[in-house]
Amino acid sequence: MPLSRTLSMSSLPGLEDWEDEFDLENTVLFEVAWEVANKVGGIYTVLQTKAKVTGDEWGDNYYLVGPYTEQGVRTQVELLEPPTPALKRTLDSMNSKGCKFLAQNEEKPHVVAHFHEWLAGIGLCLCRARRLPVATIFTTHATLLGRYLCAGAVDFYNNLENFNVDKEAGERQIYHRYCMERAAAHCAHVFTTVSQITAIEAQHLLKRKPDIVTPNGLNVKKFSAMHEFQNLHAQSKARIQEFVRGHFYGHLDFNLDKTLYFFIAGRYEFSNKGADVFLEALARLNYLLRVNGSEQTVVAFFIMPARTNNFNVETLKGQAVRKQLWDTANTVKEKFGRKLYESLLVGSLPDMNKMLDKEDFTMMKRAIFATQRQSFPPVCTHNMLDDSSDPILTTIRRIGLFNSSADRVKVIFHPEFLSSTSPLLPVDYEEFVRGCHLGVFPSYYEPWGYTPAECTVMGIPSISTNLSGFGCFMEEHIADPSAYGIYILDRRFRSLDDSCSQLTSFLYSFCQQSRRQRIIQRNRTERLSDLLDWKYLGRYYMSARHMALAKAFPEHFTYEPHEADATQGYRYPRPASVPPSPSLSRHSSPHQSEDEEEPRDGPPDVDGERYDEDEEAAKDRRNIRAPEWPRRASCTSSTGGSKRSSVDTAPSSSLSTPSEPLSPASSLGEERN
Repeated sequence: MPLSRTLSMSSLPGLEDWEDEFDLENTVLFEVAWEVANKVGGIYTVLQTKAKVTGDEWGDNYYLVGPYTEQGVRTQVELLEPPTPALKRTLDSMNSKGCKFLAQNEEKPHVVAHFHEWLAGIGLCLCRARRLPVATIFTTHATLLGRYLCAGAVDFYNNLENFNVDKEAGERQIYHRYCMERAAAHCAHVFTTVSQITAIEAQHLLKRKPDIVTPNGLNVKKFSAMHEFQNLHAQSKARIQEFVRGHFYGHLDFNLDKTLYFFIAGRYEFSNKGADVFLEALARLNYLLRVNGSEQTVVAFFIMPARTNNFNVETLKGQAVRKQLWDTANTVKEKFGRKLYESLLVGSLPDMNKMLDKEDFTMMKRAIFATQRQSFPPVCTHNMLDDSSDPILTTIRRIGLFNSSADRVKVIFHPEFLSSTSPLLPVDYEEFVRGCHLGVFPSYYEPWGYTPAECTVMGIPSISTNLSGFGCFMEEHIADPSAYGIYILDRRFRSLDDSCSQLTSFLYSFCQQSRRQRIIQRNRTERLSDLLDWKYLGRYYMSARHMALAKAFPEHFTYEPHEADATQGYRYPRPASVPPSPSLSRHSSPHQSEDEEEPRDGPPDVDGERYDEDEEAAKDRRNIRAPEWPRRASCTSSTGGSKRSSVDTAPSSSLSTPSEPLSPASSLGEERN
């Protein structure tokens, strides 16, 4: 039952709750992927975070199938006996004879098998070749050929229609894998992908248009009060500051209270992930901050795992020096406090000249001498195995960002996954993200983009592109993304140099924001987290499964999508109030220090009016027009009665017009015709 276009359920908050309209008692769902309990990339996050909502829907009839690895079993799997005799017999048969289908159930349930990526797609092809009574779904999270083409510096999106796919796959020695991916896409009853940008890619490279786009979600933890996640940001930032104090010992001539932390993280694909554009923009940002005499400092982290030997000795020494200084300060503090206490006990004011003796000064002088350093702080925290040819280090040498005292932009390359057990930077990834001010992900090839999505649900602004699934999704649902801390970089209709200039403009404008503006923006960013919650996005997968059942078992299930009308759609409007420009956000009282943390609700503005996030959120909600209820597709099950599921069948239409972004624009980022 082919569809004429890709379904896009855009009216997320306008969708009615899914009721138990499908009889799933005699229906079984298998989800198959290489990353089930096997963390390799983003698909692991999809399955791990989606498991709860899918389990709530299917109960004991939901099974995940993946590779057996000892590490995965020890850390992520709780071994249980099979809940049904049929499954136990099947597993026993698989153990003794190899993998065979679940054909031993006397009741012959309706089976849905969902396969992710080409590795699992082999099973889908075999199911169809052997004519097994299974409703099949295939999801590609990124096409194999597309990833290879983009990594080869090809003008990918302008030539999608012109590629000779067989020739390109053969030249890159991936022809057989490409054929399996393409076969899985064509054999599946329902073909899905994670974003509209990847749907276009799949249509040209795999020669099938996806039936439904299934965006990736997250489990969103909402806080009872706005200031809770702001407090988490402050706590995590303090952990990062401790690392920075050690890393830059001897060159800590910048104010940490006026330091911003930017970061890029993900698979080490230098050009695909946009690390090349980010580095070039950082060099331009460094120039702008220096010539304009800015007091702001930027520390840019590159968290991209690469081949390393071990920790850099100089980096480890920095943390040791920091700890030694802390111990010295505590020792002197305790002696000072004891003498002060004894003086006060006898009722006399202390003689400050006698509070510290010669030994104390000698101890402090030795500690200061240990902080002397002739070389610049290291750029890389590890010893790289291919230091001379590493793309990030090679580019840093070219642009000259060596962490000198004159540089307003510092760079730290951490080529390893973050861990709370690390002796160098003992924080996990989530804590690190919460402590940063801005995530920068200027990807050229990014089918979805979990990193900016994770920033959003944690209330951290981010930069993504209009070539990423996340960026396109946010542009579709937000009238003015930058006002909510979602900056969308144009990498589709601009040259590389123009895109770099636009990114520089975003970074420089962000550096001009006051602390109060950043607090307001973080509140707005966190408010978008509902858009990315699986309790909404999981409905896409529900639609895919219902469609597959209707195609595989038409005598029991029907699925009849209707054309959508023009009133459907949902967009967050521009915020009702906008923070003042940096020049107007000065304190009304001359007694407040610039280094002090802003109150949770921000300081009084120039009119003496205090910013109230809850009040602003209420204004925004009143400003949102409720969308029309989407048309519904009827589904009939074998148990009798008409069963319906709420399915939107068209992309959203704008309900409000975009307006100017929050931050002032730099001359580098002017629009070009």
